[in-house]
Amino acid sequence: MIEAMKKKNSNNFKKAISWLVKYNEANDLRTIAEDNDESATELNKHNRKCENTFDKYLQFCEELPKYEVKRIENSNLY
Repeated sequence: MIEAMKKKNSNNFKKAISWLVKYNEANDLRTIAEDNDESATELNKHNRKCENTFDKYLQFCEELPKYEVKRIENSNLY
């Protein structure tokens, strides 16, 4: 697990990482639902969850300096 370069960014950095992991999990579920040809309502549910979790991730990234966001984007989580 990667950590923030500066201690003052640690809290938002951890939260951004947490929401990115949640997004990845939701995206995996959405992909599985698409592959299994699930109903439109089920796909919409997974898609909405992906959108919400990624929006939360972006919200915390806005609070971080660009170099911290770049570290997240260059990680294997992104």
